Amino acid sequence: MNSVSRFGLALLRWLSIPIFVFLSACASNEVTTGLVDGQFAPCPDSPNCVSSDATDEEHRVEPYRLKAPARNAWHGLQNVVAGEPGMRLVVVDDTYLHVEVHSAVMRFVDDTEFNLRASQGIIAVRSAARTGRSDGGVNRKRIERIRKALQTRDLVE
Repeated sequence: MNSVSRFGLALLRWLSIPIFVFLSACASNEVTTGLVDGQFAPCPDSPNCVSSDATDEEHRVEPYRLKAPARNAWHGLQNVVAGEPGMRLVVVDDTYLHVEVHSAVMRFVDDTEFNLRASQGIIAVRSAARTGRSDGGVNRKRIERIRKALQTRDLVE
């Protein structure tokens, strides 16, 4: 084997490592949306999901506690979400909201869900990445950013 062939083979091996790492990071995690028996699907083992229905510290986030009448808070949430960049409403009904969130650069998709539980005085929340393992805290930050927008409007505590 000549030196050019050896160099080409070495280069191919070297380039295959970052490609493999990238594809592994983008491998699809099965993300389930919707409610089952009034609860969100559990978060996967990966740290790229937060949910107010989660019981473990890594995935747990507090629900939005209603300060305004349930219908007012629910409609206010829909207005806030509709104004967020990269968000696309998928399902909207009287108690459930599913939004696809597309990242600006890589176009990754996260699923963010809300469930009005008026009898409990809350809006339950869940946000999960569809792909990869880590999200750098993006889903938690999104839930908290929306909470702040609702607090500013005096709709939640």
